[in-house]
Amino acid sequence: MIDLTGRVALVTGASRGIGRAIARQLAECGAAVAVNYVTNAAAAEAVVAEIIAGGRQGLAVQADVRDREAVKAMVARTVEVFGRLDILVNNAGVLADQYLAFMSDEQFDTVLDICLKGAFNCCRAAVRPMMKGRWGRIVNVSSDAGLMGDLRRANYAAAKAGLLGLTKSLARELAGQGILVNAVAPGIIATDMTADMDDKRRATMLGLIPLQRFGQPEEVAAVVAFLCSDAAAYITGQVVGIDGGLRM
Repeated sequence: MIDLTGRVALVTGASRGIGRAIARQLAECGAAVAVNYVTNAAAAEAVVAEIIAGGRQGLAVQADVRDREAVKAMVARTVEVFGRLDILVNNAGVLADQYLAFMSDEQFDTVLDICLKGAFNCCRAAVRPMMKGRWGRIVNVSSDAGLMGDLRRANYAAAKAGLLGLTKSLARELAGQGILVNAVAPGIIATDMTADMDDKRRATMLGLIPLQRFGQPEEVAAVVAFLCSDAAAYITGQVVGIDGGLRM
């Protein structure tokens, strides 16, 4: 059902976790994929090697999404190598947990700058090549925190909620250009971010999830791939929860 042959995708924060799974899934569906990273070049190149081993095209592209000029250069490099850009997945994110009374300006600003302004920077740069082809897909990776808040994560929840507003605004603005904009809101996904969760919190969270398990990165990637495909041609401005029923 999902055929992305001939499409070119850029996935931010794609050297590990959910981003890695998304990059691999899009490649498996036929897309050429630019794998963005900030510092871990080896991990990004490993993802590219997996993509190439699967018979698809891949490219590692370094950029800090907070840097407008770096983002412009990343998009330009992707277009230079692959000739176009059709799909953008804004996955780059960071945590800096702290109770509000003790949260520093730096902790707040860093999370907002990467999770929200970074997505804005990438959208602004990516829409130009998408407009040329009058076809595009943007998927913003939000979070359950953006819908229901989260303890010690006022910064993260604010950023992820902001992504939902950005998604809906751009969906309205870009629909006439053939560019669809949606978001996914993963719940608790088994990644490096959850690996250090203590047993007490793990048991508490499992008790809140009707499916009684954490999600897998590949389950998020499958939904993202669908939203990037022609099968989702009548879906824009939506938020798809991938949370095992947590927010049901």
